[in-house]
Amino acid sequence: MNQPKRFFIAQVGKTHGLHGDLKLHIHTDFPEQFKAGYSFQSSAGLLEINEVNLTRGLISFKGYSGIDYAKKLTNVKIYASLEETRERCELKDDEHFWFEIEECSVMEDDVLLGKISQMQRLADVDYLFIETDEKLVKEGLSKTFLVPYIDRYIIKKDMEAKLIFTKDAKEILEAS
Repeated sequence: MNQPKRFFIAQVGKTHGLHGDLKLHIHTDFPEQFKAGYSFQSSAGLLEINEVNLTRGLISFKGYSGIDYAKKLTNVKIYASLEETRERCELKDDEHFWFEIEECSVMEDDVLLGKISQMQRLADVDYLFIETDEKLVKEGLSKTFLVPYIDRYIIKKDMEAKLIFTKDAKEILEAS
């Protein structure tokens, strides 16, 4: 049976106090998915959240109460599947998950610039990492380029057609 693809969303840090609390280092834009009773796959197997305090960045797991048991989870990575992410995370209007955007092609003035291979966050800005369309590569343009995922460059998204429409992104490609 195929296991669903899982994405890294958090890492457990050092113990905090004597009761089995651990630091939680979140690597997702959706911290609200960490709730008591929710289970996640991890590099140590399935873990169920006992308590979580997002303000203080602390978490505890069922079966790991006390500092000696909790220490076993230091540096454990926590993962979520696409289905879990969709179910547990609420998007605002016109927001999309990165994995949805990574399925899109990039168009500008009726020219296919390429396909988004991944999203990357550099400093506080999200970027589209684009693999340039073969036709443009044959014309001598770079094989890949980055476009900031901000209103200055993104003018429209058609998620049903899996298309992102840009302005001035071709200039970035030509300068790459």
